Amino acid sequence: MEYQAKYITEDIKLSCYQDKFFKSDIMFEHHMLIWFISGETKIVQAEGTYMFKAGDIFLIPRNQLATIINYPKDGLPHKTVVMHLTADWLRGFYEKLHVKPAAGSVQKIRHYNNHPLLQSCMSSLIPYFDMQELPENIAHLKIMEAVSILRSIDPAIDHMLANFEEPGKIDLADYMEKNFMFNMPLEKFGYLTGRSLTTFKRDFRRIYDTTPQRWLTQKRLELAHYQFVEKKKKPIDVCYEVGFENLSHFSFAFKKHFGYAPTELLASKA
Repeated sequence: MEYQAKYITEDIKLSCYQDKFFKSDIMFEHHMLIWFISGETKIVQAEGTYMFKAGDIFLIPRNQLATIINYPKDGLPHKTVVMHLTADWLRGFYEKLHVKPAAGSVQKIRHYNNHPLLQSCMSSLIPYFDMQELPENIAHLKIMEAVSILRSIDPAIDHMLANFEEPGKIDLADYMEKNFMFNMPLEKFGYLTGRSLTTFKRDFRRIYDTTPQRWLTQKRLELAHYQFVEKKKKPIDVCYEVGFENLSHFSFAFKKHFGYAPTELLASKA
């Protein structure tokens, strides 16, 4: 995989993948504003799957689990401008605005298509990636411009950006049933359910009477089986969407669990 990145600061980068595709399971620590220059991205989250392409602009909220699959498209690399909206920066921005975000507001990806104001803001960053000496405070000013535009075109955005609460203790079973397909360290699952790793494992054993690793593998394989039978999806697509890292390991685990390979199942349903 050939990957290149250029930075204005650690919070603003130009990202480029040249290879066939890149897949990662991620928990976003910061809100991310992304402008697509070329390529496509599939984002799989608990509540649904999103597809983004050249020209799209979208905002991914922090503390969300997602499977990200990046593809080149039409002979062009997967290329994006990414702006991190960190909690520290946003606290400074909002401290004088006296904004009170709504409690329990749903944090979902926001899609702004190719809004001209946002596109102008994000595209204006391109020349800075090749400059050796940058104007003082340019990153701060550009992030401020982007957030100001977001607030003008999306009145509800403050409920996301001005919410600095960390995950509290929530229903573990409900959360895991919705998010088992994301290949995250158990520490991350613990954090997102408001638990230490030790407490997470203890509560998990009490609820499911098995280990998280065994339960996760079984749930992912059952979801894969459903995707094959009901959705007629290809093994290469199902493998990554249900939380496996490579096709050979997925096929081996699937056959061990069900007694037949994904290709055999699909052939029997053809």
